Amino acid sequence: MRKVVLTEFLSLDGVMEAPDQWHFPFWSDEMGQYKLDEMMASDALLLGRVTYEGFAAAWPNYEDEAGFADRMNGVPKHVVSTTLDNPEWNNSSVIKENVAAEIRKLKEGDGGDILICGSAALTQSLMDEDVIDEYRLMIHPVVVGKGKHIFGNRDAVKSMDLVKTDPLPNGVIVLTYAPKKAEA
Repeated sequence: MRKVVLTEFLSLDGVMEAPDQWHFPFWSDEMGQYKLDEMMASDALLLGRVTYEGFAAAWPNYEDEAGFADRMNGVPKHVVSTTLDNPEWNNSSVIKENVAAEIRKLKEGDGGDILICGSAALTQSLMDEDVIDEYRLMIHPVVVGKGKHIFGNRDAVKSMDLVKTDPLPNGVIVLTYAPKKAEA
């Protein structure tokens, strides 16, 4: 069974919005390798419409020797949207309704991880539906102060188990969590 994996750049104060304004000073070869390995282990993207439109405008114009851009452009992209009708980026399809059920069907198939990048509203709804199997949070050593938080304002407590900790030399720490399993 495939896993749905949230991968996110976050500030120390939990902001995920506009990483282009605070993330790049921390970019490093190690972070690049981590992201490349993560992308190569996946074989699909799951995106909200806003993130999809930003990626679709940018990624087809990129090239790199490592193959990240080719992989990003080539994998199937599943866009959750009620307003997008004709996605133009290569290998894109739209999920308009029964989102959690459709994603559970994707998970039942063979293949690698299904990555969620950005997409705060989508992440919040999938978290509520217990569809996300793993949370990879790249915590940057910066306090942004304001902006969108990936988990929003939650009414319900959601406990997680720490699966792995990967400190990078640039001060970024990748924390990998899995939803805590209910005890029988």
